[in-house]
Amino acid sequence: MPTTESATAPAVARLQQVRGGQEALVRRLTLFAPVVLVLFVVAAYYAAPGLGLRGPALLVTVSTALFVVAVLGRNATTARSPAHLGFVGVLVATSVALMCVQPAGPGPAGMLLAVLCVARLLPVRVGVPVLVVGFVGLEVFETVTGQQYVTILVLGSLAALYGLMYLAHRLVAANRQAERLLAELHESRLAQAQAAGLAERQRLAREMHDVLAHSLSGLMLQLEGARMLVEGDPADPRLRATVERAHHLCRTGLDEARRAIGTLRDDDLPGPERLPALAEAFGRDHGVACDYVETGTPQELGSQARLAVYRVAQEALTNVARHAAPDRVEMRLDWTGHGRVRLTVEDVGSGNAGGSGAAGGGGYGLTGMRERAELLGGTLDAGPTGHGFRVTLEVPVGAEVAA
Repeated sequence: MPTTESATAPAVARLQQVRGGQEALVRRLTLFAPVVLVLFVVAAYYAAPGLGLRGPALLVTVSTALFVVAVLGRNATTARSPAHLGFVGVLVATSVALMCVQPAGPGPAGMLLAVLCVARLLPVRVGVPVLVVGFVGLEVFETVTGQQYVTILVLGSLAALYGLMYLAHRLVAANRQAERLLAELHESRLAQAQAAGLAERQRLAREMHDVLAHSLSGLMLQLEGARMLVEGDPADPRLRATVERAHHLCRTGLDEARRAIGTLRDDDLPGPERLPALAEAFGRDHGVACDYVETGTPQELGSQARLAVYRVAQEALTNVARHAAPDRVEMRLDWTGHGRVRLTVEDVGSGNAGGSGAAGGGGYGLTGMRERAELLGGTLDAGPTGHGFRVTLEVPVGAEVAA
């Protein structure tokens, strides 16, 4: 999460700094609006018939006043809102009225502003032609009325001012959108980091469960056997061997716990190459024959697929020791040749009538094995066979835990 913070916070800060400068530019440009409006009123006053309260002069006065109100109202309303659209309509109407009654006045400048406002509300493919038609129409009007200086000075300056303000507004809007996208990206990365942390904790929990369940259950059985021997005959020669097996299980469990911690860095992951030793240790520690068979051509397994094969075999043997009394156990690893590897652990014997065998009678053993298989895109089947219990794991050779 600190990495995510350092990756996005500076970018947001830079965008905010740039946006602050652009907003300052917009404010400075906006200061020119009252100046332009004053010039507009002055031009309407001095052009014939001028401002007045009778006849055409009254129309000039009303149109000029409404034009000023429309400009101020448009700037104070949200784009494309009904009020905004109404003020743009007033700009068009008052400009047309001034051009008709007062050809030498500021009507063409007002019409240019009105056309620019209309074009801004339209899609680009429509707005550009509207602007072209508007400029051409104004040029024709000025040519007919003989007021070319109005086009050169007033229209040109107004267009430049409006263009700068429009560009500044668009840049500010673009930066705000970029800030929103960066904020969303930041939140998304935080969520991914939290999910990754949760997945890692679940992975370590599965590792520690498998290690401790295997070593501690075996240790418990050996200590229980030692207790019974002590109660029966403290001098029983089998007591020493039982205690030695318990000590061996303790030492092995500690080593496995250390390896489980190492799996956080994918260091020294146990895999199929340790299955023969696992079968041999099970037979030695529990006094039950555990036969291991491997078929097919071995392939290079992904790190998590290697770990899954070993841990499922370990958990299945742990559950056999805890919940069954079999005559023998069969472990088989098949390289299918179709990009998958299959592990089968089956306990065989009359002591499995309860059907608890390799699947386990409770806890998180079977759940953990299935979680491992599903995370790798594989399957795990467990069920009774009539003479015992069988666990079958199948995973893709190159499988890794999905991120």
